[in-house]
Amino acid sequence: MNRLDDYDYHLPPELIAQAGVEPRDASRLMVLHRDDGGLEHRVFRDVVEYLREGDVLVLNQSKVIPARLFATNPHGTPIEVLLVRELSLLAEGRGSVWEAMLKPAKRAKGGLRFADGLEAEVIAVEEDGTRVLRFSDNVWEHLEALGQTPLPPYIHASVDPRRYQTVYARTPGSVAAPTAGLHFTPELLERIRAMGVETRYVTLHVGPGTFKPVKDDPERHTMHAEPYEVPLETAEAVGRAKAEGRRVVAVGTTVVRTLESAWQEGKLRAGQGETQLFIRPGFTFNVVDALITNFHLPRSTLLMLVSAFAGHELTMRAYRTAVEQRYRFYSLGDAMLIL
Repeated sequence: MNRLDDYDYHLPPELIAQAGVEPRDASRLMVLHRDDGGLEHRVFRDVVEYLREGDVLVLNQSKVIPARLFATNPHGTPIEVLLVRELSLLAEGRGSVWEAMLKPAKRAKGGLRFADGLEAEVIAVEEDGTRVLRFSDNVWEHLEALGQTPLPPYIHASVDPRRYQTVYARTPGSVAAPTAGLHFTPELLERIRAMGVETRYVTLHVGPGTFKPVKDDPERHTMHAEPYEVPLETAEAVGRAKAEGRRVVAVGTTVVRTLESAWQEGKLRAGQGETQLFIRPGFTFNVVDALITNFHLPRSTLLMLVSAFAGHELTMRAYRTAVEQRYRFYSLGDAMLIL
């Protein structure tokens, strides 16, 4: 299944969720059984019925930052700046260097000025059009005053930034939420731990590339690089589970890409790295045994990852069923558990 059309489906616009369900764990949950192709329709808090003692549940603790900034060029033209990731912090307080997406990018010549006096200049243009900006100060010290939480382009309603953040978010760096985790509440996580399920964390900072469409042949699509970290305790917990035949359950595609990227020479490596891993049908999974995820955009790398894990035919049947059953789609929508 390597043709882009194989990952297309019709989605009525009204099924694109514009707000999250409250409480978070009251969202709907479709359960896919890979062994027999069965589908079940549940509520997300019912996930406890499918987890079992000894499972290792891995979550992405990356925190969304207020990465959407607004500046002007020397002529007063407004420029929108979406920070992608920090490349370096210059010595002796002389500023910082970031990748960023600008709009309109061509009007950024001559430098950018922000409302509180922060300045930036474009020092490089990357192949995909992303700009490299050198800022006059440490950007982290200005984000709360200048920045807004960036929301996906398909969300048109006003959203409380706290609702676009997982309850366990700890490490700032993402420009988009690891959305499979938005369904968990502190109480649900406590119930899961009380069952004897180990909860462990990784960090993958989600970049805007997560929304980048696949335009033609998937074989030629390039993923944007994203930094990740696997703590030692997570690597050890996953290693024990794999050795003992216990399941590793990934919460979200970001966790899948982190775990499968860090699996090297037959073990999960602790530490930091960077991944451009593009998972699509034909990929061999070494770590993940079950997956919790949301319903993704047509023709997206995320849908291709799910198809690789669940099988293309079952995945597309599940999506057609979700449309028929009026599930809520995308970042603030409903969830899927693949066993």
